Amino acid sequence: MSRLIATFIVSLIVGLSVGVPIIFFLKKLKARQNILCYVTQHKAKQGIPTMGGIIFILATTVGFFLFSKGQKHLAVVSYVVFLTYGLIGLLDDGIKVILKRNLGLKAYQKVFSQSIVAALVTYYCYTSDLIGDGIYLIVFDRTITLSWWYIPLCFLIFIATTNAVNLTDGLDGLAGSVSVVYFLFVGIVLYLNYKIKRDLGMTFVAEEYYNLLVLCLACMGGIVAFLAFNTSKATVFMGDTGSLALGGMCCVLPMMIKNPFLIAVVGIMFVVSVISVIIQVASFKLRKKRVFLMAPLHHHLEMKGLSESKIVAIYCIITAICGAIMLIAITV
Repeated sequence: MSRLIATFIVSLIVGLSVGVPIIFFLKKLKARQNILCYVTQHKAKQGIPTMGGIIFILATTVGFFLFSKGQKHLAVVSYVVFLTYGLIGLLDDGIKVILKRNLGLKAYQKVFSQSIVAALVTYYCYTSDLIGDGIYLIVFDRTITLSWWYIPLCFLIFIATTNAVNLTDGLDGLAGSVSVVYFLFVGIVLYLNYKIKRDLGMTFVAEEYYNLLVLCLACMGGIVAFLAFNTSKATVFMGDTGSLALGGMCCVLPMMIKNPFLIAVVGIMFVVSVISVIIQVASFKLRKKRVFLMAPLHHHLEMKGLSESKIVAIYCIITAICGAIMLIAITV
């Protein structure tokens, strides 16, 4: 337990330590956020540095490699997914900064690059003796085998989750705060799985799950440090560098323990962001009318008069409630 606590604390300290110089460097680089013209309520944020996700990526890296030990194939693959998605986001943000093109990578370029990562990690999961083609159903407390159907399901989950977290990153501290609560409950599930495997004498698997927990806590510490600079009023944004990296981590940890339903249950507000956008687009295409004042939902709530901090609190509370319900379902 002390190693887990140390992982969180060290990642937190590293994040806080590198935050100021990184923000200073981003300002010098003129890596500034360009606010879209129709998001009028955020005009005051024009020019705030972006690409701040580098802060918690570095903190996670230090914490994970410093405190992980033993068998950690699953954790290393998870970290590579986290880092690779972050690099895709970094390229996207870099294009925005260097080429002054607000949309960054073109849509097909972003989808293609994300799809490559999703395909590779799907193949790894499907062929791994530790994962395979089974998924755990929380409600029924049983694992079902999907055979080759696992491949398209896993692929779609990765694409959907990374973009869901990306869509949620629209207010000061929103994606980061929700992610911290999300990782808290995912971490508890990882710990419970670790204890079960350890008590059953499955030392090899137990070590794998323990190192996944180390990675989870390292990421949590890094994000908490980042929030010191990102909560309202933000002095830096995570950019796609951070949101895509977080999306990758939010997806890969549950997939490594055969529990994708954690993403849908505990990550309910990420799901809501995606659904609100789908509803908005479908309604406008079919009816030429909008359901929300602006999508995703957090922008609609903002335009309804709720402050950014209140929206963040609401999202975190709902995430925590869903996480608590999930834990009750698992432990009862």
